[in-house]
Amino acid sequence: MKMRFVVTVSFVFLLLLASGVCAQETPSSDHASVDTAVAAVKPALVRIEVVTPEYYSGREIKYQSFGSGAIITPDGYVVTNHHVAGHARGIVCTLSTKERVPAVLIGGDPLTDIAVIKLVPETPREFPVAVWGDSASVKVGDNVLAMGSPMALSQSVTYGIVSNTEMIIPRWFGPNRKMDQDGEDVGSFVVWIAHDARIYGGNSGGPLVDFNGRIVGINELGIAGLGGAIPSNIARKSVDALIANGEVERAYMGLAIQPRFERGVIDRGALIGSVLKETPADEAGLKPGDYLIKLAGKDINVQFDEEVPLFNRFVAELTIGQPVEAVVLRGGAEVALSLTPCKREKVMPEKHVLKQWGFALSNISFIKAKELKRKDRDGVLILSVRPGGPSGEAKPELTSADVVTSVNGTPVTNVKELKDLTREITKDKTEPTPVLVEFDRKNEKFITVVKVGIRELRDPALEVKKAWLTVNTQVLTQTIAENMGEPDLTGFRITRIYPKSAAEKAGLQVGDIILALDGYELEASAPEDYEELDALVRQYEIGSTAEILLLRGSERKKIEVELIAAPKIAREMKKYRDNNFEITVREIGFHDRAKEKWEDQQTGVLVEAVETGSWASLGMLGVFDLVLEVNGEKVIDTEDFKKKMEEIAAKKPDTVDLKVLRGIYTLYLQLEPKWDNGA
Repeated sequence: MKMRFVVTVSFVFLLLLASGVCAQETPSSDHASVDTAVAAVKPALVRIEVVTPEYYSGREIKYQSFGSGAIITPDGYVVTNHHVAGHARGIVCTLSTKERVPAVLIGGDPLTDIAVIKLVPETPREFPVAVWGDSASVKVGDNVLAMGSPMALSQSVTYGIVSNTEMIIPRWFGPNRKMDQDGEDVGSFVVWIAHDARIYGGNSGGPLVDFNGRIVGINELGIAGLGGAIPSNIARKSVDALIANGEVERAYMGLAIQPRFERGVIDRGALIGSVLKETPADEAGLKPGDYLIKLAGKDINVQFDEEVPLFNRFVAELTIGQPVEAVVLRGGAEVALSLTPCKREKVMPEKHVLKQWGFALSNISFIKAKELKRKDRDGVLILSVRPGGPSGEAKPELTSADVVTSVNGTPVTNVKELKDLTREITKDKTEPTPVLVEFDRKNEKFITVVKVGIRELRDPALEVKKAWLTVNTQVLTQTIAENMGEPDLTGFRITRIYPKSAAEKAGLQVGDIILALDGYELEASAPEDYEELDALVRQYEIGSTAEILLLRGSERKKIEVELIAAPKIAREMKKYRDNNFEITVREIGFHDRAKEKWEDQQTGVLVEAVETGSWASLGMLGVFDLVLEVNGEKVIDTEDFKKKMEEIAAKKPDTVDLKVLRGIYTLYLQLEPKWDNGA
């Protein structure tokens, strides 16, 4: 259970009060053992702050989440959960000393939900480590400590006992009781150590520790009040492989087994439920309904659900490419077959986003091709489409689960080929380019036209300039007039005079009531009449003068005022959209300066939009922020900001520093883009 910060601090506090975090009492006789165990492990605990991408609506949306981990080598390797850090685009760890140290992802193993990250301090040094224990020696009733960072707060310890050493997700959870990680069912490989030491969101990846101060499990989940930890003997094998190779190699046969029926006539072996086509099991001749009784010289006996993961781990450790004998019961007779395991592939390949198409996509894995019932793995699989984007606006539109097979007659077999084609299509283009796309949707083959490319923001059309009185007003409603003792009075009350304006020079004042314009008496007496004065003023030539009859106190006055050109409004301002950081900015306008009381010489660009889950959003840039500087250089206007951001995109720095004005406060923000998969 990693923690994603989407709740308020006050709500978290209420949760802590209601739950009684760390409120379990430790028997006094165990205090010394607890102290010893904590002293051994706590220096190696880390809180992990992660930026993780998820793919929705054709976009890569970045989230900040939190988990826990433990340092297991002096040079800074850390074990945690795959669901915490397995797809991290940025990692920072907080040590027990409160020091923050950046880290990098070494690799993740979704099948065991284990990941390894490595601390990268400015100067190499040795770190305190936690020691592995033997999960096979853990017994029901053993005392254990769950250590980590619940709710993303500081490191903590909770106390409990082991309640089950073979916890699985029970059948009553239903036919889809998978614990899915990147398409892998963790429960098909792991039986958890269940315990009642309290764990919460943010504890994921933290160690389960025995009273000798050794890691016997990696906390992963909570079900019905029980914590579930991946046994250390399983976790350690994944960790060692990830550190050595960056991945965990496993053998694969292409069959799925299930326990024998309780009331069946067969009393040995495992029932083969499915055999995938074009796999070693299929090529060897194994069939659904066979009972596998021996494999690689080992007797197979799967009577209970808890024994299925044991069998799957046995298969995974077979030697890839080395033939083994499989003996099955078929029709009451034993049949010996030769089977050669192959390397197990990822179920879910790496995900990508092509902004020029407005969709998220991936290559097609072996398993996904089977699920889609495709004859091969050629093409790219669309995962999601951005509403209103190029693919979403095509007729017919592309949608999730479609497979793109060609563009303008050129076959597309994988993501790299589509990226290369996209670069060619969009090179030196300022407008989207229509292309003919062939795609498969289930068993049908479609064609469509997609306008590929990112449309640049055009300079907004300017409205026809109209005359302006340089004041703001409110309607003098009948109710107000009556309470002023002038029930027959109609017109507009001045609420604001713009500094250095023609109205100010002419001597108009806030509180004056405009009764007539060049002898035309104003009739406004209700809120819906608010346009009457402006409509009259707009009929004048810019630069002309108008005589205003006004009421000031009890005195009526006539004043001549020059009518100037109305300033640009927000939608007329020049804008720039940065597609790497997914922000839109615009120039400062007259009304912005007046509203914020900025001087005429104030420079910068106003943030008009920040996409949720963008690098700018993660860096806490907000709408209405005024960007004053980029990497210490003053921002003059929109064109200057665009130039600076294009230079940044070319250099791809690790960080981008912004100085912004937010209301009356100046803030310094640091954006941390990851450019390896496109910012």
